[in-house]
Amino acid sequence: MVLEHIAIWTHRLEELKDFYVKYFNATPNEKYISKREFSSRFESYFLSFDSTARLELMQMETILQGDNEAGKQTTGLTHIAISVDTREEVDEISGRLKKDGYTIAGEPRLTGDGYYEACVLDPDGNRVEIVALPQ
Repeated sequence: MVLEHIAIWTHRLEELKDFYVKYFNATPNEKYISKREFSSRFESYFLSFDSTARLELMQMETILQGDNEAGKQTTGLTHIAISVDTREEVDEISGRLKKDGYTIAGEPRLTGDGYYEACVLDPDGNRVEIVALPQ
């Protein structure tokens, strides 16, 4: 079995799409828009990465705003991890994000289980780990 995709509701569809495209080289599909299937306008993008798993970003005005304020952690999905090839890439991407004003929730570091990682909050406050896998 293979993880196909993870979905995130947002009220900032274009901003979130642009974030993942700019910093993580995601490739978006053409925006899907439907009003027939739902009570209000539904829009979404599927973002593809270099792996088989995709990220679906969805927007519909009737969806309630969640509470990811300042990267608060609660039960449920806690983060998305995006793998890069080297520790230098972790440093470079997290440095660009920091320079561009995004919140770094965890500076680059070597974890106890051998990952080299940094953690940033996307525009909606979702935690995104940038990881270089253990050698």
